[in-house]
Amino acid sequence: MTDSAFSPSQLLSRKILADLWSRAELPDEALECVTLVGADPVFPSSFRVGLAAQTTVAAAALAACELGVTRGMERQGIGVDMAHAACECSGWYSLDGVYSDPWNPFTGLYPCKTGWVRVHANLRHHREGFLRLLGLDPDTAERAAAEAQTRQWPAIELETRLAESGLVGTALRSFDEWDATPQGQTIAQLPLFTIKKIGDAAPQALPALGPEDKPLTGIRYLDLTRILAGPIAGRAIAAYGADVLLLNAPYLPNIEAIVDTSRGKLSAHVDLKTDDGKKALRELLQQAHVMVQGYRPGGLEQLGFGPKEAAKHRPGIVYVTLSAFGNKGPWAGRRGFDSLLQTAMGFNIAEQEAFGADSPKPMPMQILDESTGYLIAMLVSTVLRRQQIEGGSWHVEVSLAQTARWFRSLGRISEGVEIGKPDITPYLETSDSGYGQLQAVRHSAILSRTPAGWERPSMPPGSHPACWPPH
Repeated sequence: MTDSAFSPSQLLSRKILADLWSRAELPDEALECVTLVGADPVFPSSFRVGLAAQTTVAAAALAACELGVTRGMERQGIGVDMAHAACECSGWYSLDGVYSDPWNPFTGLYPCKTGWVRVHANLRHHREGFLRLLGLDPDTAERAAAEAQTRQWPAIELETRLAESGLVGTALRSFDEWDATPQGQTIAQLPLFTIKKIGDAAPQALPALGPEDKPLTGIRYLDLTRILAGPIAGRAIAAYGADVLLLNAPYLPNIEAIVDTSRGKLSAHVDLKTDDGKKALRELLQQAHVMVQGYRPGGLEQLGFGPKEAAKHRPGIVYVTLSAFGNKGPWAGRRGFDSLLQTAMGFNIAEQEAFGADSPKPMPMQILDESTGYLIAMLVSTVLRRQQIEGGSWHVEVSLAQTARWFRSLGRISEGVEIGKPDITPYLETSDSGYGQLQAVRHSAILSRTPAGWERPSMPPGSHPACWPPH
């Protein structure tokens, strides 16, 4: 079709998707199979959250289908409606008819002597560490007392102390202020993602696909992630047919969104602090095609499961490393979550100014996590395809900060401040789960021949044995 057949919004969506596709070095002809409809604004934001949602979801679905083509399938049509994709990226769900606020009362922005700091306190150990740093008793402290204490700190000093203590919080900055930081300057020089061959190996033998199979049927995917981009990636990969095995240790905390992001996955306990746990992971790895991890930087290397070690255990592995601030620069080792990057990198001030708000304003969803998750899903299929063609073991690196830089480049929309949230009801589906009756947004990529979706119900960690199902 010629450009005149598309609306300006469709042309922009196709341009952004084509750019992602080109970065991944995938065949241009596959893009002819994609239909993208809808236009921003979809949610109240001055940023193109709908465009980011639609194009990353489409890239994930299209890459999965392109791997299917490499495995002998015919190409199929793929459609993504922007409103549906944005609603999926809102992360909305309810259990037994009840919607609960995902944010702990201690999570959020805190006024400081100079500026503001945003703290992520959803996980208990982060919350207790933050309160102890302020000199408060975690068992009795209230939010007002915490705010009174942060007012005694300059924002940058509190941010530094939090980082030094292994906690999670960032000072509020504008775009210009972030761009002037050493980490901002480092991120500006990095690509959106990196793909590197780390060893020699023959192409992995993948199970043959039947006529009714999804494009990723038979792919074995180890999911060693918890918050939030990594779990989203694994959920997408499961929707396209892969066997996704989520590994938790019995002592590791999880955020409530695991109820939603575990759709389609198996979920097992493996304690990597024990010899038995390491043995179990080695055995799983030897039969895996993909391993995705979001441990703190260097964490899995210390346990003997970094990318090079994984490639020794499983030649031909596609290994993905997810980080907050990238693998270079003074913040490379820092923990971070979507909401914190929004604060540190300028998005909260930009939204405040656009809406004329009295205080820094977050975006209406965790779009950095969501779009990073779908980028990971795209890259998993991309590199599996490359492994089938070239052989080799591969290491993919992705970070929330690099995604944020890309997201910012999509531009702004003034009309986004004039609308309310959309009705999410048309996109919901209900299923039984190990947590109760789950209502959540069904997957937004529509595949014409092998519909995407989840056959396995969401189950709590440890519900399944630490082994692969038979092919």
